[in-house]
Amino acid sequence: MFLSVFELFKIGIGPSSSHTVGPMVAARRFVEGLRRLQSAPAHVTATLHGSLAFTGKGHGTDRAVVLGLLEQQPEAVDPDRVDEMIYDTKAAKCLTPEGLPSISFDPDTDIVFDYGPPLAGHANGMVFRAFDKSGATLAEEVFYSVGGGFVVTAAELDAVADDDSPVTTVVCAPYPFASAREMLEMGEASGLSIAEMKRENELSVHDAATLDARLDAIWDAMNGSMERGLAVGGRLPGGLNVARRAREIHQKLTSERGRNDPFQHTVMDWLSVYAMAVNEENAAGGKVVTAPTNGAAGIIPAVIRYYVDHCPSGCREGVRTFLLTAAAIGGIIKHNASISGAEVGCQGEVGSASAMAAAGLASVLGGTNAQIENAAEIALEHHLGMTCDPIGGLVQVPCIERNGLGAVKAVTAASLSLRGDGTHFVQLDECIETMRQTGLDMNEKYKETATGGLASNVIEC
Repeated sequence: MFLSVFELFKIGIGPSSSHTVGPMVAARRFVEGLRRLQSAPAHVTATLHGSLAFTGKGHGTDRAVVLGLLEQQPEAVDPDRVDEMIYDTKAAKCLTPEGLPSISFDPDTDIVFDYGPPLAGHANGMVFRAFDKSGATLAEEVFYSVGGGFVVTAAELDAVADDDSPVTTVVCAPYPFASAREMLEMGEASGLSIAEMKRENELSVHDAATLDARLDAIWDAMNGSMERGLAVGGRLPGGLNVARRAREIHQKLTSERGRNDPFQHTVMDWLSVYAMAVNEENAAGGKVVTAPTNGAAGIIPAVIRYYVDHCPSGCREGVRTFLLTAAAIGGIIKHNASISGAEVGCQGEVGSASAMAAAGLASVLGGTNAQIENAAEIALEHHLGMTCDPIGGLVQVPCIERNGLGAVKAVTAASLSLRGDGTHFVQLDECIETMRQTGLDMNEKYKETATGGLASNVIEC
């Protein structure tokens, strides 16, 4: 099994990897397919199902569909121009893809939110259709946004076995571990660290200079979103009137730096504010990195920033090691369970991100492979059962603070693991399987539909 670090860490825009980035990618793929039709399309529609319907408005899914049909790419789109592009499309009521005639498309009527049963393949399903001038169907494609910005068609989903991933790059990786047990066994046999094995796998598809440059670009994008979140105040869009708090907290922490902390807990405030800054930027529709999702995008950057700014060993090479180790853990979780809140609840998003961050930190602080695996297990174990219950369908409450707590748990998990020798009672593989089973048993209203939990008990005002 090989899942590239750049498949887990993807630059895109907020507020959701599965509800924003995924639908944008799917819509773009659909338009690309229209160029292969024998007859010219005259009209297109999109129907959103399952969680994409229930929380699509709050997650910007309809806007993402428009951007995708305009052939925008998540990593390249300018967040400051999104409103303009949406407005122009609504005014024109048509699309003008290169190489195709003008296609009728009114976002207000041609994007349908279907609140009935979800499609069979996944909770995040969508159907795109193209029609000719007479109204006859020329093309129909079902896509599933399976978490973290990954998108598959129904045919792609059906073409693979249940225990394989249709979005995993097929390469002859030298260390193709598909479980934590295999990872530890390969590390013991080779004498390599988890990051070293992951790096060797990546070098199967990238040269060393490209790999390092792209890893640096991922961290730079993460840090950039954090810096924007720390600098911007005001209120978040969406109707809940939630105040952005990261800037004010950061200013207070900066002014207090150097003073004695009578409670010795200021480092937790720094971790929280780093994570909140990223997730406030995400909630505002800004550019972030899926890590492994947008809803959990603040945890890994926060812990890396903690390592860089608060640990004596913090350095650029260490950041690369951190990202490689985190990606190794994230790949195992995705392969054997899920990182999708619509599929397994927030345990799959914040829980996975916290486990990845704990492993990354343990690795750069000198942990053995066993201690790194233990750190990931501790962090994931204590997120088991966490529901996805965004108030108003927005990635704001409880999501923003939840990232702060996920970052704190990651550091605590890494610290605990480094105090031991890597021996522990619950193995990471067992914890991942428990998360998968818990997700299967979890009621749908607690899996990103915004119909249960806090979403149904807090009065919006």
